[in-house]
Amino acid sequence: MHIYTVFGPLLSLALHNFACSSPNGSLFDPRTFSGQFVSFHDDPVEYLDLSALDTLGESGSGLSLEQVLVKKEVHHPKKEGHYIVSEEAKEFLQGRLATLFVPTFYILVFFVSVPLNLVAVVMFVRYIRPRKPAVIYMLNLSCADLFFGLLLPFKISYHYHGNNWIYGDWICRTVTAAFYCNMYCSVLLICCIGGDRFLAVVYPINSLTWRSPKTATSVCISIWLLALVGVAPLFFSTQTVYLRQLDITTCHDIQDAQKLQSYYLYFFPIYATVFFFIPLVLTVVFYVRIVQALTEANVETRSKKTRAVVMTILVLVMFIVCFTPTNIILMVHYVQLSHVSSDSSYQAYLLSLCIGSLSCCIDPLLYYFGSSQCQRQVLFIFGRRRRLGTSSTFMTQSTRSSGYNSSIRKVETVGNQYT
Repeated sequence: MHIYTVFGPLLSLALHNFACSSPNGSLFDPRTFSGQFVSFHDDPVEYLDLSALDTLGESGSGLSLEQVLVKKEVHHPKKEGHYIVSEEAKEFLQGRLATLFVPTFYILVFFVSVPLNLVAVVMFVRYIRPRKPAVIYMLNLSCADLFFGLLLPFKISYHYHGNNWIYGDWICRTVTAAFYCNMYCSVLLICCIGGDRFLAVVYPINSLTWRSPKTATSVCISIWLLALVGVAPLFFSTQTVYLRQLDITTCHDIQDAQKLQSYYLYFFPIYATVFFFIPLVLTVVFYVRIVQALTEANVETRSKKTRAVVMTILVLVMFIVCFTPTNIILMVHYVQLSHVSSDSSYQAYLLSLCIGSLSCCIDPLLYYFGSSQCQRQVLFIFGRRRRLGTSSTFMTQSTRSSGYNSSIRKVETVGNQYT
């Protein structure tokens, strides 16, 4: 499948319309459907006259006459008034795409990713042990993917119940912030794994002082702290909105357009740049240089070199396909602020999140289970257990246990599979 076939439908939706702003600085949240708040003292939306339309136009909502006429009334739980959301948003919140396809997709991701990453974490901690930088990075990546998968039941329940959140605003804030925190932790950790492999392959001797467990641990702690700081605005802002028209409470899917602060105009582009575009450039550079070094290296067998090159390319393609659509759509909203916003861009964003969630299934397959050394290790462990089950003497068990421990000490980390 060509990359265009994956990106095409998503990017065409995003590029069709962009986010909008006004002279007074109000703007639309790029990651949610926009909801325009109208107080009870205003006329109902169905009876708006030209003076009311002028008032809405001056509010910075960017609403056209046609858009205002198809708006529906929704109730804000904390203030007397209404939200107006587009008919497009209303149909999407009730449609099969959001209430059937998205949760079903997340169910498949949950049942695949959680067992794979749980096994990977156990293998890293118990058998390989975090003694090398590559193992430390991959252990943290497995933890981030595991936490991401464990959050999916909340998203599944939300979408299956017609995009109705029943767990309260604070849990919605926590799940939303943790969802993005773990996703962008994965991005940064994948970049670090690429950097570690780059140093190990291209500068194997000069990088020994840099590639230490202490350095890797410090980098991982910094990544988690940076991701937590990055998602703090999501945690400290209200994420739930009650829609009286649909009788549902949305979580993060609808935000008040007039309440967004002007600094969001700078926050989200900086956020996407720090957590994706800079890591993307670095990761591409790392893996391109790795491929060049492997191609020029004198490897014992051609098949070994081919395997290493193919695995490197697969990791890079996975990174681009899983995370690029989400972040490009996010940035598109802030490139052209003079255009009228459309809720179709948020539909594309939700679909791109589904694609991004695949990374927590693919990561353990590429980084851990894709290693020939890991495959030999797993086969050895299960083979040893079968032999121990049929053994009848203590001496035989002791001998095999000694051989097993010796083999475990000789197992190299997955990070060295390309050397």
